[in-house]
Amino acid sequence: MKFSTGLAGISAALLVATLAAPTASAADGTASTGGAPVATVTIQGITVDKQASDTTKSIVAADAEVAAAAANACGTGYTISVSAARYGTYGTTYTWTNGKTTGSSYYDKPICAVFFNDTGVAHPMRLKLADNYTSTADVEDSGTFSSYAGPLYQNRGYCGQAYSYMKVGTTVVVDNYLTVGACN
Repeated sequence: MKFSTGLAGISAALLVATLAAPTASAADGTASTGGAPVATVTIQGITVDKQASDTTKSIVAADAEVAAAAANACGTGYTISVSAARYGTYGTTYTWTNGKTTGSSYYDKPICAVFFNDTGVAHPMRLKLADNYTSTADVEDSGTFSSYAGPLYQNRGYCGQAYSYMKVGTTVVVDNYLTVGACN
């Protein structure tokens, strides 16, 4: 479900996400619904992959309500924050997993990506999600969005990449790749 009413839409997404946000109180734990468990930590009520970068952890800590909105956009089960990147005041990309293993490797975990438009004004945006297998096609969402691009899903995307792009007027303000997960 996409909200297309600018800041009001993002506020509605935050309200829904706040109601659905994880409320775990443990500082450390594990989460798994099949396969190898993902070691986790809880930051501001959000479950985060323990191997997530310090940048990801600080983005979640700085605005847990928006992180919860990103998880809510991904849908049921995507509750473990894997990676996030903030692009100035323009946008923030979040990736989530449900902790399941969908293949023979620990890294074969479903991933969801959402690229939030932090400006509240509609701009051309693109989000592309690639898994770590060359035989799998990338998935993407592009258009003019006031709230977010995505959500996008890859079945074995834990070691993939999320590409985020945004243009404001004639200026490209976001053109970045984000590594999904802590890959060896």
